[in-house]
Formats: sequence, C-alpha cells, structure tokens
Amino acid sequence: MQPTGKLDLESIIDEGRVTGLQIIIFLLCGLVAMIDGFDTQAIAFVAPQIIGAWHVTPAAFGRVFGAGLLGGLVGALALGAAGDRLGRKATMSSAVLTFAAASLSTPFAQTIGELTALRFVTGIGLGGALPAFISLTSEYAPARLRSTLVGMMFCGFPLGAVVGGVGSAAIIQVFGWKMVFSVGGALPLFILPVFLAVVPESVRYLALCGNREAIARVLHRLNAQAQWNGKLTLFAKESHSPVSSLFRNGRGPTTLLLWTAFFLSLLLTYFLINWIPVVARGNGLNIEQAVLAVSMLNLGAVAGCVVLGRLSDRFGAPGVIGAAYLAGSLAIVAIGFVGRSPTLLYVTTFVAGAFSIGAQMCTVALCAVYYDTFLRATGIGWAMGIGRTGAIVGPVLGGVLLGAGVTAETLFLVAGATSAGAAVAVLILGRFVRRKADHNEGGRAVGRAQGPSSESPGALTSTTSPH
Repeated sequence: MQPTGKLDLESIIDEGRVTGLQIIIFLLCGLVAMIDGFDTQAIAFVAPQIIGAWHVTPAAFGRVFGAGLLGGLVGALALGAAGDRLGRKATMSSAVLTFAAASLSTPFAQTIGELTALRFVTGIGLGGALPAFISLTSEYAPARLRSTLVGMMFCGFPLGAVVGGVGSAAIIQVFGWKMVFSVGGALPLFILPVFLAVVPESVRYLALCGNREAIARVLHRLNAQAQWNGKLTLFAKESHSPVSSLFRNGRGPTTLLLWTAFFLSLLLTYFLINWIPVVARGNGLNIEQAVLAVSMLNLGAVAGCVVLGRLSDRFGAPGVIGAAYLAGSLAIVAIGFVGRSPTLLYVTTFVAGAFSIGAQMCTVALCAVYYDTFLRATGIGWAMGIGRTGAIVGPVLGGVLLGAGVTAETLFLVAGATSAGAAVAVLILGRFVRRKADHNEGGRAVGRAQGPSSESPGALTSTTSPH
C-alpha cells in the first residue's frame, strides 16, 4: 500500500506533465535522429561525384550502399542489446562517436574498398543509435502522449534526409563531396557534449539497476522527488538473455508480427526512395523533378507521423497504423499511373509518405510501447535490424522486377501490396494483444485503476485509449 499522495516511478512519468528537461531530451534525441538521417542518405547524394572523380562504374557502388545497410543491421542488433545491459545514454554516446569518427574518416578514402569499409562502420554507429534514442524518448514520455512524442522525435530522420539533400547539393557545389562527410561527422561531435551534460540516463533503467541516488537526482530535475514513494520498480528483470526473452511469456507471436511489419515497411521505404527517381526519369521528368518527388515522400512522412501519432494516442495505435498502411497502399499504386505528371507525382508521393512511411515511423513508437524496460532497447534493436534486411531487399527487388520487364504500374502495384501486408501484420498484432489483455482482465483492472503503464503487453491498448 503506497503512502497517500505518493506515486511509483511509472506513474510519475506516465501521468505527469511534460517538463523542460523532458522537452530538452526529446529535442536532443530528435537532433541525433536528424543527423542519423543525414548521414544515412549522404552516400547517395555524393555517389555521382565520387563515380566521376574516381572513374569507376555506377555498379561498383552497389557494395558501398549495401555495406552501410548491413552495418546498420549489425549496429541495431548488437548495440540494441547493449542498451539494455549498459544503459541508453552510454550506448547512444558510443554509437554517435562511432559514426562521427567513420564519417570524418571518409574523405580520406581513396578506393572503393576503403569507402565500403568506412560505410560499414558508419552504418554500425547509425544503426546502433536508433534503439537508444527511441528507448530514451519513450521512457521519458507520458503515456498519454507517448506515440505522439516518439513519432515527432523520429521525424528528425526524414527531416535529416530532406535537409541533407538540399544541404549536400549546396556543399558539393562550393566545397566538393568530401565536405559533406566532414559536416556529417562534425555535427554530432558538437551535439554530443551537450547531450552528455544535460540528458540523464533513463529513470526506468536506473530503477532496474537499483540506483536510488541517480533516480533521486533525475526526479529532482523533474521537480518530482517529493512525489516518489521510494519503490524502485513494479516489474522484475528476467534472468534469461534479452534476445530469448523476446519470445518468452507470450511475446513470441507479437515479436514476429512486429518483425514482419518492420521488414515490409522498411522494404517499402527503400524501394520507393530508390526507384521513384528512376521511374520518374524514365517517364521523361528531369532530375530536379525526380529528386523533388522523393523529398515530397519524406515531407509527407513527417506530416503523417505527427498526425498518426496523435491519433494513435487517442484511438489506439494498431488500428490507426494499420488503416494508414492500407490507405498508403492505394497512394503507392497510384504513383505508377501518374508518373508523367510532375504535379500529380508530387501529390501522390506526399500522400504515400504521409500514410505508409508515416505509419512506419509510428510502428517504431508501437515497438517502444510494447516491450518492458529491461527489454526495450533489445526489442527495438532487433525489430530495426530485421527491418534493415527489408531495406536491403527493397532496392534489389525493384531491380529484379524492372529487369524482368514489368511496367511502372506493376512495379508500384507490388510496392502497394507490401504496404497492405504491413497493415495486416499490425492489425493482427492489435487483435492478439487485445485477446491477451482480455485473458488477464483482473490484472488489467488494477492497472487501469492506477493509470496506464507501458510495462506490459497490454500497454498497446491501455496507453492508447482516450484521455
């Protein structure tokens, strides 16, 4: 029985107001996401210049692109698990240092082999940072706003890609391609000291570690120390390895459904990013119009993520996200039929980005809500890692289809079907979790009386109900 007027740590965060410290945490994580998006896309922006300067064939860049994506997969899996063992802050700092150092070293590469190795290391850092900053944002976000805040923070990734495209064009024109990587490596080194000085470790992670002194310092900065009932956590850490725990205690089917959704949605994302410009050029549009179409896709993703995140918090994440994937599938199919009109192409890519890519970004928040604190970074890391395999498959699939002589209409029909597949996975996930919640209704009733919590599989339903 907790003292009158005192709250457990879960309730302090889940039911509290958003303080200045939390806003700073969200903003700094969003800035890291922007840099992540910038550096992920940087190699595509400079590839034509490097091809011309080094006198290599475009085909030689296939392994360079693949190395970055493979590194991202390795980083998400390895550093995601490390985030649950060593903490979000330490892991994210290490990941940022890794991709900053690799990016700063890239201008010194002189061969395709050296460039491939550096892109692999850069990818490890970029992929490893994702689970940490997503977990950190989720664990400092109140339950009623969690999907919205995680989604808004993750909007930094496509924003970074858009800003990177515009900025890289200007930088290359004045300073050459090497400066793009110098800027991409220097920016995180300016942000990292501020992050280390200002952002605390996740208070939920500190509770699992039993660090009362650090918790008290964080609560003091949140102006909430007097509210704490002194209990460390309501949930015990499992003794199993983090990866095997993804499949224990009823998590197996939902983990597989999350992996399916991530695989299909990231396959779709990289399919569209890589092949929209190619198809647009084949339909007679110039390079500026083709690049603008991809920018509209990213801008649509930002707008859609914000709106869908708020709707998810109000009406339930699986239903909203699933419906968005379905609506996006129709817009994606339409891209194949309007590619000869720049205006219609911009509109359809924006709508496709708003629904399908926006839904993919909200699926990140869904993943963060589902897993317990001791498992969150591992769960996000493995989901993102599986998604990275989709990111590798997407461009290859488009090439195979085009090589087989399919039309643009058929190409985007396949892409639309992929979005519909992600919708099915998310909608089944929602039904599965609701069924499990019904089977545990007695425990859920206590949870609802105390307020929403993200620390159980039922959180997918409890944290997304209207407030």
